[in-house]
Amino acid sequence: MTTTPIRFDDGAAYERFMGLWSQRVGQAFLDWLSPPAGGQWLDVGCGNGAFTELLVAECAPDSVDGVDPSEQQLAYARNRPALQAATFQAGDAMGLPYPDDSFDAAVMPLVIFFVPEPRRGVSEMARVVRLGGTVSAYAWAMMEGGFPYFPLQTSMREMGLTVPAPPCPEASRLDKLQELWTDAGLVEVETREITVERTFTDFADYWITVLGGPSVGATLATMTPEAIAELQTKVRARLTEAADGSITCSGRANAVMGRVA
Repeated sequence: MTTTPIRFDDGAAYERFMGLWSQRVGQAFLDWLSPPAGGQWLDVGCGNGAFTELLVAECAPDSVDGVDPSEQQLAYARNRPALQAATFQAGDAMGLPYPDDSFDAAVMPLVIFFVPEPRRGVSEMARVVRLGGTVSAYAWAMMEGGFPYFPLQTSMREMGLTVPAPPCPEASRLDKLQELWTDAGLVEVETREITVERTFTDFADYWITVLGGPSVGATLATMTPEAIAELQTKVRARLTEAADGSITCSGRANAVMGRVA
């Protein structure tokens, strides 16, 4: 598998490609987390604010901060009407720009496999969360085919095409998440699987969506029309189209939560 890095610099394209997925799985994640209203929250790897927006709507936090390395993504997040009271800044998950004990909860949505050193990322979340606060995350089950666009990626690999991969896909495994949280000194650690679905109007809707995907869009843009047609045929064979032409895809994520002792 290639280790070509994945960059998220287009907030609007990300919103269509992954933002809607993020909110679907994020809703199920928050239902499971069942946090009390209020509190000071930190969204680590907040991206374009897709999950942050959901967090504000569902949890009514007293305050919410978001940190992400992409200024372009942060610009998109700052323009969301629901996030005008949120505070966003550029930063690294392995060196969070906050003092110790700054938050009641820290969450890392769909990010941990992008952190080059996941152990440091979890330790940093534990550092900035107060005693008794929660540290949580969810991530696509990359090693088990849980990524929503896995059929596309599989078809591309069959054709010998480049499919960028996150640096630490193994960090998304349930057993690895349990280990990371326990090793960071967190207690009452729990894990679970979350499966969500999304329906595309037709294959054209699906294809337009993946063209904007940062993980494959650059490769698709360089392909010949003949190669694109071949790839589309392979992808369609892996998707299930309903009688009306709509396509329903699923994604599976692994989630974890623990408390600061």
